[in-house]
Amino acid sequence: MGDSTTRYSGVPPAGGSAGEPVVSQVPFIYTIYAIYNEGSGKIYIGQTKNLETRLQLYNDKAFRGYTARFDGKWIVIYSEEVSTRKAALFREKQLKSFQGRKFIKKFIPA
Repeated sequence: MGDSTTRYSGVPPAGGSAGEPVVSQVPFIYTIYAIYNEGSGKIYIGQTKNLETRLQLYNDKAFRGYTARFDGKWIVIYSEEVSTRKAALFREKQLKSFQGRKFIKKFIPA
């Protein structure tokens, strides 16, 4: 299957019958993101399939890791999407490098 998964919907295609499942190829979308905590001035870079949920978990301090150490609200300052997890992990690693962090710092709100 590669970069996609099979999804079924109850709506038949034009000319199809209601009894037949509709098959569509939906690509996986991974988001690479950088979040910023204004109170501490810290940046965190990661990747996820659901950025909205992940951001809420960071702000609720649902994770015990790095982001939970800092008070204040985390905001998304940068994001991009790719179709595979392999590509997301590769890009995340690039953004965590010295040059990647230099690039991300351009997006910190003034």
